[in-house]
Amino acid sequence: MEKERLLPRISYFYGISIYMYFDDHAPPHFHARYGGDEARVIIQTGDILHGGLPPRALKLVRKWLDNRQAELLHNWEQAANGGALNKVNPLK
Repeated sequence: MEKERLLPRISYFYGISIYMYFDDHAPPHFHARYGGDEARVIIQTGDILHGGLPPRALKLVRKWLDNRQAELLHNWEQAANGGALNKVNPLK
């Protein structure tokens, strides 16, 4: 249960899971997982901070990010202050 609290899944689409850690390091980012791959994606730019995803999955993540940036930044602030994270609508 404790691990779920620390790494909540905030969205899921096309086999891609999006997570945010509580008390994570700057810059504001999220974790995207697809299959056995994981990338940390910077919210403001869509750049990869660490890791990687297959090109098609990364393209979908960035498309999703373009429409959800404000929600993700709000969640980042919530997490930094110990608040609950909101689910973010998937890419359709």
